[in-house]
Amino acid sequence: MAIERLVEPTAGSNDIEEERMEISLRPTSFSEYIGQEHLKNNLKLAIEAVKKRNDGSTLDHILLYGPPGLGKTTMAGVIAHELGASLRVTSGPAIERAGDLASILTNLKDGDVLFIDEIHRLRRAVEEVLYSAMEDYKLDIVIGKGPAARSVRLDLPRFTVIGATTRTGSLAGPLRDRFGIIHRLEYYKEPEIEQIIKRTAGILKTKIQPEACELLATRSRLTPRIANRLFKRVRDFADVNGDGIIDREIATRSLEMMEIDYLGLDLADRNMLRLMYENYGDRPVGLTTIAALTGDEMTTIEDFYEPYLLQLGLIARTPKGRVVTEKGRKHLQNSKNKV
Repeated sequence: MAIERLVEPTAGSNDIEEERMEISLRPTSFSEYIGQEHLKNNLKLAIEAVKKRNDGSTLDHILLYGPPGLGKTTMAGVIAHELGASLRVTSGPAIERAGDLASILTNLKDGDVLFIDEIHRLRRAVEEVLYSAMEDYKLDIVIGKGPAARSVRLDLPRFTVIGATTRTGSLAGPLRDRFGIIHRLEYYKEPEIEQIIKRTAGILKTKIQPEACELLATRSRLTPRIANRLFKRVRDFADVNGDGIIDREIATRSLEMMEIDYLGLDLADRNMLRLMYENYGDRPVGLTTIAALTGDEMTTIEDFYEPYLLQLGLIARTPKGRVVTEKGRKHLQNSKNKV
């Protein structure tokens, strides 16, 4: 049975209330978007150039990549807003057939932005349709079957594709080459996470003291989505066990209950480190073995466990597998690693 992870950076698609809250907290402009300054500056320049030319050209197709929860979907919405364009949202797994993509493309208007989340999961037949659509704004479709089949090329409106992925290595080369702007979203700094928590508190009309805000920022794995999720849980704890005001004591007690330690690791993270160290010590462990030890899929290990543990230096990748570092061993041995 899978453990519910509050610090998992994926969207809570099974929690309708959480999904609504996340949407309501999303910024709509560069001025509201906290962090990712290098990315924002480059995008501002590109958008201003398109607006200044005013010759009917569109913004280059954009590929955003990086760990989940860092704001790729939010950034797509901001780009569309800054362009004054409509945003159409879909995902790689949702486009099962080339006809599905054709339906989406033919319903776009000039200047629209098409956001494709998890673009690395597009089927190959769908990708091939997307190539000419992105490069030439043409749609090649086949009408009929057998000897009577014929190819028809339709004109498409000029649009911008924004693709988001956590795994750039899984993207086909021809698809990746069609993106004119490629940027990685980096983990946030703790002061930026504090600003995000304060902004969330203001939107949700909740009082939070600076010490509590700082404490939550250190436990949020440098990820805005996790920061907002933890804030929501701590707010619930404050409403039930206090006067609704989040102070350091309330935040600490809440984090203890959720078993999130001072590095932002939860029970599942520590369990993975413990199993690797107890069973293999200083020896490298293969990804398949780690998945067998934890009961998780290999992709889950790669996408959700590893990035933050690598960022902290608690594990390291070697040619022979993953190994728990000295820092990771010390963290496991530290009796105060729970909050």
